Amino acid sequence: MSRVTASSGLILEEPLLWEKGKKGRRGFSPPERDVGSHPLAEELTGDPPDIPELSEVDVVRHYTRLSQWNFGLDTGMYPLGSCTMKYNPKTNERQASLSGFTGAHPLLPESLCQGLLKIISETEHYLSEITGMDETTIQPSAGAHGELTGMLLIHAFHEHHEARKSKIIVPDTAHGTNPASAALCGYTPVPLRSNEHGIMDPEAVEAMMDEDVAGIMVTNPNTLGLFEEHLHRIADIVHAKGGLVYCDGANMNAVMGIVKMGDLGVDVMHLNLHKTFSTPHGGGGPGSGPVAVKKHLAPFLPVPRVVMGDDGAFELSSNFPLSIGRVLAFHGSIGVAIKAYSYIRSMGPDLAQASRLAVLNANYLKERLKEDLHLAYDRPCMHECVFSDAFQKEYGVSTLDIAKRLIDYGFHPPTVYFPLVVPGAVMVEPTETESIENLDQFVDALQSIAKEARENPDVLRSAPSLSKLRRLDEVAAARKPCLAG
Repeated sequence: MSRVTASSGLILEEPLLWEKGKKGRRGFSPPERDVGSHPLAEELTGDPPDIPELSEVDVVRHYTRLSQWNFGLDTGMYPLGSCTMKYNPKTNERQASLSGFTGAHPLLPESLCQGLLKIISETEHYLSEITGMDETTIQPSAGAHGELTGMLLIHAFHEHHEARKSKIIVPDTAHGTNPASAALCGYTPVPLRSNEHGIMDPEAVEAMMDEDVAGIMVTNPNTLGLFEEHLHRIADIVHAKGGLVYCDGANMNAVMGIVKMGDLGVDVMHLNLHKTFSTPHGGGGPGSGPVAVKKHLAPFLPVPRVVMGDDGAFELSSNFPLSIGRVLAFHGSIGVAIKAYSYIRSMGPDLAQASRLAVLNANYLKERLKEDLHLAYDRPCMHECVFSDAFQKEYGVSTLDIAKRLIDYGFHPPTVYFPLVVPGAVMVEPTETESIENLDQFVDALQSIAKEARENPDVLRSAPSLSKLRRLDEVAAARKPCLAG
């Protein structure tokens, strides 16, 4: 062997599977074919896929190593602000893995999937009740998909009323995908600056409203972790000019069971089942972004919709002539919806207590850490708080250095450099599922890092030192990705 392959203990360096594979190796033996061979013509198939050939032991060890290298909520605290990476009760996983759900094909006739249709119907009803809206669709597959669906609904509403509108107001404290969702629907996003308190100013909104504005995209609580306390007044201003109010509900974990956005003048909003309603996410999925609307937008919701037939059975209906049509094949991320359904049913009124604890935990961290990390807005926050590296800059230490050093202390780093309105942002969301002991350990780690920044900043600038890999060239990874295979 030309070099040592263990970087720390038994953490092995592994080559790419295409380098590891050898011609003729097999991971399993397929059953003997009982039909004749009928190969397709080459002009129909093209070149075969470049798939590495591996033995069973190679495959098992590969995935076992990946599981050992990975860090997730079952491993430790995951304080990603804006993401709501909260622990997912295993009972919800159990319900979703029942064979009647996992074995159901999406093309089953309605008579054979009444249970699933009932769950879709009841989940949509619960989400409408929680948000204070009138009707909901679970069809959109993720948050940004929900945003786009919401924009399509707004567009369809204005088109139906023969109103030509071209702009959408997007505050600087909205989620980063909001402007893109508006632009994809043909609108021009118009930025709105937040005031000195980190929230929207009604007078600023009123100054921007004109007949060309189709609506406003609000994130509430916003990405600074602050509640938009003037939302009701802002909604009145927007409605007076014929606009609609869209609410990005990705931060609902702070207010579910407490605040009903529909009561504040919101016309349409999306939710993230994979954030607020305790279904696992990260690494690209699975996600689910239901959209809830007030009754004047309900005719435009995607089809098919689950309705109750004359015989008392559930059925899928596309008899909604104003609908924007399908936004996803079949019925949405049904497995995710089942987990959310289980979570809502098992929590009941305690959903509000989960929100209160999320807010309590975030404010606890804010107060414990504001002497060590600069606090962008020193006021009560909701589910997350936003610090910055302003105190550490004089020692040549950046937000990235702080985040990398946290890895050595055994914590996944929080969200960094977002929201953009706070330079060098360190965005922390503890969620309600972390205990006081876990929060204190996190505080101790960041306080130690702040002390290191003052006394030995080189330690931070070279961190992490204990992880399998250290600082990767993220620019090269983005510009020159390895596309082997």
